[in-house]
Amino acid sequence: PFCLELNSAFTHSVTHTHAKMAMYSASTLMEMQKCDPSSAFFGFMGVTSAIVFANMGAAYGTAKSGVGISSMGVMRPDMVMRSIIPVVMAGVLGIYGLITAVIINGKMDAATYSAYSGYAHLGAGLTVGMSSLAAGLAIGIVGDAGVRANAQQPRLFVGMILILIFAEALGLYGLIVGLVVASTAEGKGKGLCSPYNV
Repeated sequence: PFCLELNSAFTHSVTHTHAKMAMYSASTLMEMQKCDPSSAFFGFMGVTSAIVFANMGAAYGTAKSGVGISSMGVMRPDMVMRSIIPVVMAGVLGIYGLITAVIINGKMDAATYSAYSGYAHLGAGLTVGMSSLAAGLAIGIVGDAGVRANAQQPRLFVGMILILIFAEALGLYGLIVGLVVASTAEGKGKGLCSPYNV
């Protein structure tokens, strides 16, 4: 009788465990939704935001600084090449956007791309793009006024370069945060949904 009771208890325990596992599996399957194909829209918007806003900042910085250099070069043509630094620093902002856009595009997977990854990549693109845009505005204004003043007082050159470096650092901060967000989104967003083409 004792063996029968033990066998019955063991059978009941195994049956109860299987029932719980079946319920858990069913609930897991119900919660695991198909990956939404429209999630890729947010990823591509992140790519677009990174490159477009970064290039807008680079274009403004180049144009604004170029106006100052051209105006200054009429009176001091010997200082044109020395004053080209703001244009170079503004052009680097476009590279920040290019790097981020390529990285985000490389991490996009059509079948298993979750909404979390899409939102994260959009945030990364906006972070880099808007930071580079702000840096471009600062570089353009400082470059325009700086090269004009430097033509009249050469000792202002070091101060102008320091201001440009700190303005460029704003875009670099955005690049660092954007790359961190874009690189960690792939691991955190994986497995949140099942492939929609299966």
